[in-house]
Amino acid sequence: MSTSWSLVMARQLDDHVPAREFLTSIPLGVRAKLIATLIVVVAAPPPTFSGGGKWEAMHGEMGGWYEVRCSGPGREQFRLFCLLENGSKEAAARLGYDGPAIVVVTGLRKRSGTRFSVRDYAVVRALGEQYQSAIPRLFV
Repeated sequence: MSTSWSLVMARQLDDHVPAREFLTSIPLGVRAKLIATLIVVVAAPPPTFSGGGKWEAMHGEMGGWYEVRCSGPGREQFRLFCLLENGSKEAAARLGYDGPAIVVVTGLRKRSGTRFSVRDYAVVRALGEQYQSAIPRLFV
């Protein structure tokens, strides 16, 4: 079993992939920056990666989540919300992974200087919970 990290996108029970839908809806340059950050994090990998403001552990109600951060045109803010699957080799195999994985669940965008709402974060968490309810996990 490999010890290198995988990068996957969560697939929901109805087969839609919110992260892919988000990424295809945003400007190409922003998409490229977000994906480039994910590639660097996977190579680091996450436990040793120093975020530098682009990859950050979340806190409070979003504890256990990570976000990839990027600014776009007009200082608009873009975020990808990720979970880590980094349990034992046996747990990874049971969930359908070859080893540890970064799971990109969804993304959001907001104007600079604003905050995401409680409802925004609730939607992100609900998508994560739905993803984690499937064993083996559904991903692309």
